[in-house]
Amino acid sequence: MIHAIGLVEFTSIAQGIECADAMVKTADVNLLLAKTTCPGKYIVLVSGDVSGVQQSVNAGRELGADTVVDYFVIPNIHPSILPAISGTTALRAIKALGIIETYSVASLIEAADAAVKAGDVEPLLLHLAFGIGGKSYTILSGEVASVKAAVAEGSALAGEKGLLIRQVVIPRPAQQLIESLV
Repeated sequence: MIHAIGLVEFTSIAQGIECADAMVKTADVNLLLAKTTCPGKYIVLVSGDVSGVQQSVNAGRELGADTVVDYFVIPNIHPSILPAISGTTALRAIKALGIIETYSVASLIEAADAAVKAGDVEPLLLHLAFGIGGKSYTILSGEVASVKAAVAEGSALAGEKGLLIRQVVIPRPAQQLIESLV
C-alpha cells in the first residue's frame, strides 16, 4: 500500500537524472517514474511512507536547486490517482466531464488528488506532459454537481501556484467525444 507520493520536476534532464539517484539513495522509497517530458524536462516520482518521501523530495530539491520547476509531497494519495496516471482506469457511464489543464506535472497531480478527494468523481486520465509541450491535464467524470465541485477544488490548488491554464466542465458530453478520449 502506498502511503505517500512525491514528485520533483526539473528543467534539466541531466540534473534530473542525478537528482533521481540522490532521491532513491536518501530514503527508503520506491521509484515509480523517472523520465523525460516535454519540452526537455525531467520528472522523478517516488512513493513510500510520508517521512521517507519528504526526505527524498527534499534531497531532489536541494541538489536540483535552480533547475526545480515544481514539486510536491502528497500524504495519503487517493487510490484512483496512480491508475489514472498509468491509463488503466475503466470507463463507466459518464454524466459529466471535468478537465483541469496545468503548466506542470506536479501541479496537475496535486490538483487531481485534491479534486477526487473533494467530490464523488473518478479520474479517467492524467496526461503528464508527454507530447503536449510540457502541459498536463486530467479528465474527471461523475455527476455534474460533483464534477463542478471537484474541478473547482483542484483548479484552485493549481491556481494558487500560478500554474492553472484552464478548467472546463462539460455536462452530458457527446458519446463520440467520450470514445475519442479512451
